[in-house]
Amino acid sequence: MSLPAELSGITLLKILDRFPLEIADDRELTSPMSPAPVGRIRIWRGTGTVVKLVNVSLVVPPIGLDSHMIFAFTDPSSGVPHFTLDSVANGENYAFHLDLIPRIDLATSLGYLDQVYEPLTALYQEVRGREGLTPAHLSPRQYALMSPWMQVFRATAEAFTGIGDAVDTYFTHWAGLVETGVKADGTAERDAAHRALLFSPEIDPVWQQTVRLLGEEQSESVRNELVRN
Repeated sequence: MSLPAELSGITLLKILDRFPLEIADDRELTSPMSPAPVGRIRIWRGTGTVVKLVNVSLVVPPIGLDSHMIFAFTDPSSGVPHFTLDSVANGENYAFHLDLIPRIDLATSLGYLDQVYEPLTALYQEVRGREGLTPAHLSPRQYALMSPWMQVFRATAEAFTGIGDAVDTYFTHWAGLVETGVKADGTAERDAAHRALLFSPEIDPVWQQTVRLLGEEQSESVRNELVRN
């Protein structure tokens, strides 16, 4: 098993072991580039605070792609952030993206900052100083849609192997917020607008690559699963 697949698999099992979710869809993803499937999308649904879990894996050895994405979405009316982890290898290069995506305006919500994000500050700062990590190239618009505590780096194999502790800490903190709740409510309208931008092809260039790999119809079906509950 590859390093990205292992990190994603461990984290996915932790989510499924902790929260009541039932598999709702599991299908292969195909490509004109390959006679064999190039990936899989799996979707779970729940009736608690975590209402939807999406896992998308794309593995295409001829082009060196090994990508695994997890998005755990909380109830549209909840203030609990969404959890996300991307773990990727492209040839000998590694990358990851880890975040708790805010559900309200952080600039006017000190209490939310203190409850949801401040406990992660020491780890956030420590990870940023680790050897073998270099910041990924995201646009200012992409940064604006995530949290200031987002971890998004390119990594050496050694640094990538060591990032599991940070992923576990972010997940454990997020899971605690799911179970105890947060001192704020989100809105379905804000969540829908935010996710439409977060997964917009105009903002995130990854969708151009996904269209080339999967074709327009399949790429759009994957994107819609992330945009909508």
